[in-house]
Amino acid sequence: MECIRLRIQDLDFGQSLVYIRDAKGGKDRLVVLPKSVREDLQFRVENVKKIHYEDMLQGFARVYIPDALARKYPYASQEFRWQYVFPPKKLSKDPRRRSGVQSRPHVLESGLQKAVKIAVDRAGITKRATCHTLRHSFATHMLENGVNIRIVQELMGYVDVKTTEIYTHVMEKDISGVAGPLDLL
Repeated sequence: MECIRLRIQDLDFGQSLVYIRDAKGGKDRLVVLPKSVREDLQFRVENVKKIHYEDMLQGFARVYIPDALARKYPYASQEFRWQYVFPPKKLSKDPRRRSGVQSRPHVLESGLQKAVKIAVDRAGITKRATCHTLRHSFATHMLENGVNIRIVQELMGYVDVKTTEIYTHVMEKDISGVAGPLDLL
């Protein structure tokens, strides 16, 4: 859900950051925008801008924003920065609103799950892998690459470091290059 709920304003290409809003525990957090996806993401943003412009011409350029924000900023739901990075192909009626107004929400979670399944199959991966597997892999690889566990904890949005420690047991442990305490004397 963190991925499909991303909005244009959540991407900071200048600082290479992604703002994750209302994530685990209802908290916001920051993650690093990988250089490897930067160009594709910028291309996507340009496509969303075109879609938004077309929607504006037809009077459908709205997205869901929380009620309090909608009251405070009545036209915010029509601003480009509030648009979703991953909108669906078709307009639909927002189920949270009784007005029946057509809008362009974010893609469905099931669509992302299907896309991950197809990618896993195409890659020839035989183990079960889901969207959540990507999250676990991220944490594990960060720890394997020597990133401090507290930083990984922050990136994952965990309150307690013990939750982050579960990733240390799946790390490949190579003790052959580790010097014993007596060898360090």
